[in-house]
Amino acid sequence: MHAAVLLWGFTGVLGRAISLDAPVLVWYRMLFTALLMAVIVFVRKIPVKVTRADFAQLILIGSLMGLHWVAFYGSIKFSNATVALVCLSTASVFTSTLDPFVNKSKFDKIEIFLGLIALTGVFLIYQFQEFFGLGILFGVIAAILSSVFTVFNKRITQKYPSRVLVMYEMATGWVVISLLLPLQFIYFPNTRFIPLSPSLFSTDWFHNDWLWLVILSLCCTVWAQSLSLTALKKLSSFTVTLSVNLEPVYGMLLAFAIYNENKVLGGGFYLGIALIMLSVVLQMVRMLRGRKLAKK
Repeated sequence: MHAAVLLWGFTGVLGRAISLDAPVLVWYRMLFTALLMAVIVFVRKIPVKVTRADFAQLILIGSLMGLHWVAFYGSIKFSNATVALVCLSTASVFTSTLDPFVNKSKFDKIEIFLGLIALTGVFLIYQFQEFFGLGILFGVIAAILSSVFTVFNKRITQKYPSRVLVMYEMATGWVVISLLLPLQFIYFPNTRFIPLSPSLFSTDWFHNDWLWLVILSLCCTVWAQSLSLTALKKLSSFTVTLSVNLEPVYGMLLAFAIYNENKVLGGGFYLGIALIMLSVVLQMVRMLRGRKLAKK
């Protein structure tokens, strides 16, 4: 799970490096990911048959995932990679509320409390970074959508190979984004659809949207999604979501190193991220204690 989270930590800086608007960026990411995963499934001869009911659920999950990414990259464009990643920590609050309804499990008061600690951290960040208000709003929307598709994924990960699930989710999500993409060009006519690429003999590889899109799709999506879905078979959806709270830590360090984003962040940000880290550590301690008791 943490290997997947580390890879997701790169999505923020890659999202900022890619010059495309959020919906167009997501359109390419889901297309490339679906194609790459289809090749893997075909080469390994993995069975791809699913029931109609499960396929309908995969369509829902893929749609939510696509909209989540649009909101997430919109948050990056309206603020920065660090703020967008930190806002995802609120997903733990929504997951702890939704999971008992969807998966018919009991409410865990401690999980809700830990989720509220993470939410308090984001609130402190907002209080001290008000000029990133719209970016924070999109970040929280992305967190809500993330929690919803994580909970629904929990119900279906036990039935099929993770690569098959990712292939269907990316393909159906891409179809939904394709249907919605014309709205982007209607309301924002200046939107660019073709990614930037340097000339043949240019050495400026940093401004190469095609390169970053391939890396984003192959490493941060295909590989990371397969790892996370495999982990989800062994972990609760809340634990997975709370573990994802480490994503802003990795992404933050990368954004600091590459874009010097620490220069525009104040003390409230660091207090907020400390609370988020506290919620992750406390949940990990609970898991370890639970395993020790189970062995006894």
